[in-house]
Amino acid sequence: MNAPRGGDRTKVRRGDAVRKRPAAAKPRRPAPRKSSYFSKLLARFPDQAEQLRAAGRYVFFGAAVCLLGAGAYAAQLPQMLGVEMGEAIGHAGFQVKRVEIVGINRMERLPVYAVALDQQSMAMPLLDLELVRNELLQFGWIKDARVSRRLPDTLVVDIVERQPVAVWQHQQQLTLVDGEGVLLAPVDLANMPDLPLVIGPDANRQVQDMQALLDAVPSVKPLLAGAIWVGGRRWDLRFHSGEELALPEGSEQAQHALVKFVRIDANARMLGKGFARFDMRIPDRLVVRRAEQKEPAVEPPPPSVTKETT
Repeated sequence: MNAPRGGDRTKVRRGDAVRKRPAAAKPRRPAPRKSSYFSKLLARFPDQAEQLRAAGRYVFFGAAVCLLGAGAYAAQLPQMLGVEMGEAIGHAGFQVKRVEIVGINRMERLPVYAVALDQQSMAMPLLDLELVRNELLQFGWIKDARVSRRLPDTLVVDIVERQPVAVWQHQQQLTLVDGEGVLLAPVDLANMPDLPLVIGPDANRQVQDMQALLDAVPSVKPLLAGAIWVGGRRWDLRFHSGEELALPEGSEQAQHALVKFVRIDANARMLGKGFARFDMRIPDRLVVRRAEQKEPAVEPPPPSVTKETT
């Protein structure tokens, strides 16, 4: 065994191991973040990036304003401010002092004044014109209405009035009706207007059909005392001379039958000759009943009108 060299005095004991100091742990660096595609895009265009950031600030500011406005609206602040401003304008002289009604010929004016002046506020800016119009349309005489302001102090109501075309007799009541069957006003028997009389349930809704029937044969109008709507299906015409004419169902069939009856009467003078009823519900046949007869009979037509009734 070789002895250690004289210059090296370090003793090495058997069994001793050389202990090495552990190396100091190196601090970990955070992993670099990956740039998003949007960030890379902004880096390439710095001017546009600044504009986008400014736009983002504006969007944020606008959203905040919207939220504040929604809160104020929920608290009804705009409505309150609007009412106060409207009242102030009214006190300055812009409030309703006069109502001008245009277009009324038959309807009473007092109900229109009552509706126009029944407002929560008479200040011109606060008038609810659509509400006034809708209330006016509840009257039967008024077909349409236009309501407008005329500054500084006039409310103009322009009425489109319905035109009466017939008198409806139902349940012992007489009522004026227009072409659409709308009820207009009660009728006094002593002041009966010169209009066709329609009789029976829902006869008012058949006025247009009756008008078309009379327009097809205008010569019947002065002879007609009334028209009875029978069973919701057809018309019976009543003449001033006392007779009744039963027409078939259907507008075209009724017009065709009435035209034929007028031709027969022009040749044979059937009206005012003691007949009680004429029935033309059977095609190409005239059934008549005399005033003293209980049952209708087929009346042979005069020779001059044979082709009209056979």
